[in-house]
Amino acid sequence: MNVRWKLALIALSALLALAATISLGRWQLSRADQKLTLQAAMDGQNSKSALDSTALLSGGDLTPLLYQRARLRGTWVREATVFLDNRQMNDRVGFFAMTPLLLEGGRAAILVQRGWVPRNFADRAQLPAVVTPTGTVEIEGHIAPAPSKLYEPGRPSGGPIRQNLDLKELAADSGLPLLAVSLRQTGSSSEGLLREWPPVNLGVDKHYGYAFQWFGLAGLIAVLFLWFQMIRPFIQRRKDPSRHV
Repeated sequence: MNVRWKLALIALSALLALAATISLGRWQLSRADQKLTLQAAMDGQNSKSALDSTALLSGGDLTPLLYQRARLRGTWVREATVFLDNRQMNDRVGFFAMTPLLLEGGRAAILVQRGWVPRNFADRAQLPAVVTPTGTVEIEGHIAPAPSKLYEPGRPSGGPIRQNLDLKELAADSGLPLLAVSLRQTGSSSEGLLREWPPVNLGVDKHYGYAFQWFGLAGLIAVLFLWFQMIRPFIQRRKDPSRHV
């Protein structure tokens, strides 16, 4: 391969690498913009008036109600309580207590993320002491998606202690007409539960960091190409004594 073809191949490779890294950097910036838009939408939802049971029982798509405040009345379905294992709050590992709330009228129930409780590591099968009031209760919170899922090797576990929870499976197990969303209960700690939920972090800074890395790599490729293919050969030619003979 002659020198000219070799230089052309190197230049083409550098150009393709530049195009790829710049494209990936721009994609990361677009992801950051999308999450900023989502954060603004979530903040707008939080500023709206609190929902009641009527809005949830309208029968329509509940997705537009996500992250909006809600004040609901109903009765706890205590026997359907599930404790999600390996969940953290304030850097401590324990359970998230999840109990369905049968809304007034009995037409539907909503799974409530009631709060966090420590677990007994000496007896991992022991259920935590959580108080579940009887009769009609009124609770406040935010409409939320189903609880996030953690990695679970093997078959999903059943019973009151679980690694993950699927709303459709819980509805089938309990026989309750569960809604497709949940409620993250807010308020001061009570009933043996801690409710210091961390703010939702959409990871915008992570995308800016990735974009910086991709653009930095693009800059490095450009500098290396200029140095090894243009500047360094030019300096070597200037120092070559045979040019002056």
